Amino acid sequence: MRVLRKFAVPATLAASLLALAACSGVKTSAPDINSPLVPGGSNPSQAASSSSGTLFTFGRGTSGGGGTAQATQIQVNAYLWRATLNTLSFMPLVSADPFGGVIITDWYTPPATPDERFKVNAYILGRELTANAIQVSVFRQVQQGGQWVDAPADPATATGLEDRILSDAANLQAAAQHTN
Repeated sequence: MRVLRKFAVPATLAASLLALAACSGVKTSAPDINSPLVPGGSNPSQAASSSSGTLFTFGRGTSGGGGTAQATQIQVNAYLWRATLNTLSFMPLVSADPFGGVIITDWYTPPATPDERFKVNAYILGRELTANAIQVSVFRQVQQGGQWVDAPADPATATGLEDRILSDAANLQAAAQHTN
C-alpha cells in the first residue's frame, strides 16, 4: 500500500503538469470591442471572402495550402454583444457565450416586488446590427404558498429589452466610428 502512495503523488503531479502544458497553445486574448465581429476580429467582408470558411470553421483551415489549425468559431456582432451585457448587467449571469451569442441570466427578484422573479435568455442571431439579430426571452415566476410557480411574462418586457439593446448597440457603434 505504501508503494502505491509513494507513486500516486508524483503521477498525479505529472498528469496535472501535462494537462497544463496542453493548454499552452490556447489563445486567451479578449475580443476587440471595436471590431464589428466577435471573436474573430475581422470585418464581414473579410469573413465572407476568407478561404477557410465564412461562419463556421472546423478542424484545419487551408490558408496558403499549409493547413494551419483554427478554432471552431461563430462570429456575432460585438456591439450587440456588449450592449446586451450592459443592458442585463443588473441581473446575475449564469452563462455568457460570445462564440454562440447566448447570454443566460439567473433569477432576479426586483426589490419593489419580492414575490416575483425574472430570468432572461438573450440570443444574438446575426453579425449585422439589425432588429432581427437579437432575440430576448423573459421568464417570470411568482411565489405562491412558499413555492415559485411559472407565470406568463408581459411580452412588452422582452420587446423593451430588445429595443434598449439595439439602441445601446447603435450608440456603441457610432461612438467607435466617431473615434476612428
